[in-house]
This record gives sequence, C-alpha cells and structure tokens, in this order.
Amino acid sequence: MSKYQGTPEEVALKIAGLVQDAQAHKDLYIDQELFELEMTQLFANTWVYVGHASQIPKAGDFVTTTVGTQPVVMVRQADASIKLLHNRCPHKGVKVAGEDCGNTGKFFRCPYHAWTFKTDGKLLSIPLKKGYTDTGFDSCEASEGMAAVQAVHVYRDFVFCRLNRQGISFEDYFGASLSTIDNMVERSPEGRLEIAGGVLRYMHNCNWKMLVDNQTDTCHPMVAHESSAGTAVNVWKQAPLGTPKPMAVELFAPFMSSYEFFEGMGIRVWDNGHGHTGVADSIHADYSAIPGYQEQMDQAYGPERAKAILGDVRHNTVYFPNIMVKGPVQTLRLFKPIAANRTLVESWTFRLVGAPDTLLERTLMYNRLINAPTSVVGHDDLEMYERAQEGLQSMGRDWLNVSRLYDPTEHGQTQVVTNGTNELQMRNQYRAWAKFMAAPTGTEAS
Repeated sequence: MSKYQGTPEEVALKIAGLVQDAQAHKDLYIDQELFELEMTQLFANTWVYVGHASQIPKAGDFVTTTVGTQPVVMVRQADASIKLLHNRCPHKGVKVAGEDCGNTGKFFRCPYHAWTFKTDGKLLSIPLKKGYTDTGFDSCEASEGMAAVQAVHVYRDFVFCRLNRQGISFEDYFGASLSTIDNMVERSPEGRLEIAGGVLRYMHNCNWKMLVDNQTDTCHPMVAHESSAGTAVNVWKQAPLGTPKPMAVELFAPFMSSYEFFEGMGIRVWDNGHGHTGVADSIHADYSAIPGYQEQMDQAYGPERAKAILGDVRHNTVYFPNIMVKGPVQTLRLFKPIAANRTLVESWTFRLVGAPDTLLERTLMYNRLINAPTSVVGHDDLEMYERAQEGLQSMGRDWLNVSRLYDPTEHGQTQVVTNGTNELQMRNQYRAWAKFMAAPTGTEAS
C-alpha cells in the first residue's frame, strides 16, 4: 500500500511528520515514492541551478541538462537572451536535443519525424502539414511547439529556473545567500567568470541529499579522510628540509584540520535551506599567493575592496536543493537526482577572467584531486554514502539524528552565524525540504 498518496492535505501532513526538530525520517533517503514526489514538488517549487551563460556564448548554442529528472535544454537566442525549454517534442515525446551541447543554428529539428522549432520553442514547420488540415491541430497542445520554462533568472551569468510558473520569487528564495556568487565573480579582476576545464561526472549509489548534507558536515574530514589526505600529509613530512611545498599538498593538508579548527571556522545559515561553512576561517584561507594577482585586484577594485573580496574565504556554500559552490577555488558541484539510491555528481570549474592562469591551474587540480572519479578524497565520502544507503535499510532504527548544538530558539531565525560544527545547516535543509514539498504545484509551462 502506498504511504505517500491521498488528498493534498493528507500528503502534506505525512510529509510534515518526516521532519522533526533535530531528526529526519530515513524515508527521505530510501523511499522511491517519496523521491518521485520530490521531483514533482521540491524540484518544481524551488529555484534550481541550470548552467552558466558562458557555456552558450553564441546564438544557437545550447546545453542539455535536467532539473530534478526533467530533461531541459538551455539555448542562446538571436537577441542574446537565454531560453530554457522542456526537451520534448510535442508530437511523440522524443527528446529533441540529444547531445550534451552544441549549436543548433536557427532551429531545432526532431530526429524522429523532422518537426522543427525555433530556438524559443515555437513550432516552425511540419513535413506534409496538409495532413493536419481540418483535424483541429491548430487548437491542440502540439501546435504550441516545445514548452518553455517561464520562470528563468540569470544572476551574474548563473542561470536558475523554477519549473512552476507560480511560487516564491528568485530574490526572496536566495536573499543574502547570493553573496557567495558575488564573491566568486568579483575574484576576477574583470568581474567575470567562464566555465573552463570541462566537467567531471561521477555516479554515486546513494540519495542526493547525502551529498548535500555532507557539504556542511565538519565533523567528518579528520576521520573519513585520514587514509587519503592524512597519508599525503605524512608523506610530505618526510620530504627533505627546504623542499618547495607542492600545490597538491596545500590542497590536501587542510582536510586534516582539528575539530577545534572547524569549530572556530563557523557556519552561516540563511533561509530556505541555504548556508555555508567558513565564516571566520576556512580550509581555503592559507594557499600560497599567486604572483601579480593581488596587484591586479588592487588596481581593479582598490586595495580596501580587494582585501575584503579575497579575505572572504568561505568553504562550502549550499544552495538548496542541489548545488555547492566553492568561491575561493571557483568550483561548483551539481548533485543530480536519478533515483532514491542513485545520484550523478557533476563538478564544474571556472576561470577568473583576466586573472593569472595559475589560479585556474589550482582550480583544476583541486577538482581532480577532490571531486573526480579518480580522486583520492572523493572515494572516502562515496564509501560513507553507500554504507549509509545500505545501513538505512535496517529495521533497527527509523530516524537520522542532527541534534548537535540544537537550540529550540533557532526556529524562524535567518542569517544565523554559529559554531562551525553545529548541525544547524542540515536542520535548515530538512525544514526547507518539508516547506517546499508541501507548497502548491502550479502550471509548469506554456
């Protein structure tokens, strides 16, 4: 018998019961029916990251991706605007754009029956159109072409969408949390980012929320990564005196910081499930200076403003539901849900336009060492996720505990700064999950 069906009121009540003050029910991670509700509710009611404008610089350029499990295509228009289309032919439902990216020219052509569509989705032509005369075709849904997502917002070249036409505004959804994106963009002397270095894709046999939870879990690095980052640090200690410190060691070593370091690092929590580690300090705060970069920043912004930009060394920023941004090393991880127990992780890297190439080198090295399928550190986390996915099947316990430093007065507070090992951000995500799972579902597209 289905656990999560019934009237909207009954379903909302059941969902609300899965999130308590300092714990969440294991069904959030293992129940496929609940996962499917997430796709139609949570991922339709929230603002979800789609891609970056630098991926489609020219008219006709497109990128295919998913929002939740919905296939979409992001495409540059002739007037330089960006449109987001549901990647489905209105005829027989075939995905129109099949490649990851490309240039479609002035129109899309369905590979099945050659229906064509303008880059804004409107129907352009149909072979043997006379066959539809007097059939009522002009008033049917198919005549409207590929459906466009109506709620699309481009913020500093980061493209977000809300699948539902009605709902929370972009500004109200993100609020002050956008300061992380601001900081990453402003680390460029020209105030611009470009996707660079391709994408690393890495399949995880676990629920997507495990990856999101882990981004602000600061009590695991010194434990889970002891065998990887810890080994790298120990090998480095054996190097002859005076040996220049490799960039890789600089990137690995902070993972072995103490509990006390992470406590002092701090966590900032915003409304709607957003938050970041690294307020007073972070694992990205002590990298070697890049020759010429400080001077470029001083010239672009003035010494005082440049100091403030580079001094903001946030660790991981979670933009709920499913991305994590690292401003100081210009990376973005996208956690793409596939099933209750399966998630595709995409790790993207950005070039700071106008900055020294060594910064991009560090970004690419960080991504390979930490986030790649061939990484060292990433496999530590993957093992923990998969063990958790298996362990949650146990009938012995039904709840996950996130009560560390719980304070009953935290409810309803926004933009809170707290102890760096507080599990408040995880609780914040669960509360946002419950809120948007219960939000009304509107009409998706036109």
